[in-house]
Amino acid sequence: MAGFAGVALGAFGAHALKGRLAPDMLAVFDTATRYELVHALAIFAAAWGLAHWRHRAFAAAGGLFVIGIVLFSGSLYALALSGIAALGAITPFGGLAFLTGWLCLAAGAWRGGKAA
Repeated sequence: MAGFAGVALGAFGAHALKGRLAPDMLAVFDTATRYELVHALAIFAAAWGLAHWRHRAFAAAGGLFVIGIVLFSGSLYALALSGIAALGAITPFGGLAFLTGWLCLAAGAWRGGKAA
């Protein structure tokens, strides 16, 4: 679902918002879509790892990537569309969720088939 939303929002930003948003806010919107799309693939990797190795680190990674998309990309979408700068204070929490998710994904891959 995150991949679909990322493509749809990217197209919306490129076509409907071009000329309606200031260039800096359009860049913020673009960053949100880029991170959403990258982490849609990361969710896929976490699901694949969980299906193959059943290590709880993969489940944690997937959940953290979803939280990261909501907080990071969501706050950037809201910032770009509303212009409310205070929304940018939420973005780093999404970034932390992404970083922690990548660590969990790496831990799961490192352990591979070993028991959780």
